[in-house]
Amino acid sequence: MKVILTERVKALGNIGELVKVSQGYARNFLIPNKLAKLADDGNSKQMADYQKMLAKKVAEEKAAAEALAKKVSSVTIELVKKIGGNGRLFGTVTNAELAKELEAQGITVEKRLITIDNPIKNLGEYKIVAKLFKGVEAAFKVKVLIDPAQAEELKRKQEAAALKASQKSEEKTEEVTTEEVKEETAE
Repeated sequence: MKVILTERVKALGNIGELVKVSQGYARNFLIPNKLAKLADDGNSKQMADYQKMLAKKVAEEKAAAEALAKKVSSVTIELVKKIGGNGRLFGTVTNAELAKELEAQGITVEKRLITIDNPIKNLGEYKIVAKLFKGVEAAFKVKVLIDPAQAEELKRKQEAAALKASQKSEEKTEEVTTEEVKEETAE
């Protein structure tokens, strides 16, 4: 069943969009709650007038999205994650996680609007795009950092490995010098 949305419906679409939904969803939820109107031949004449009225709502929604885009573009999210032995994250950073972090900073963006081009599986800085409205996008930065406790532990392990390596090299140089001394005394 095709309906025209009269309000923005989460996970479905924006005002004025023609969407296809199940009959039960349209008849039991969207139409009774005045979130959508039926898009059939009988309403086609009314739709032209209705589109003009919706144009004003769409303009308001777009202005709100542009204001939100300004807020989002100035945001930098820092995520502290644990990494494996190969230097990669356990799992990936998801758009749901980013939406939750944005909300913690007072900016509400639906997770379906956040697009991650390549999966974030490594430490570093990434540029993420949120498509807030048709033609309105906002880019923000995500920094993935190592957990400080884990970083300290890795540093200690590296220092211990370096210490062992230096001890082994000292032992080898001692063995070489003792062998040279034995050869010289044997002559």
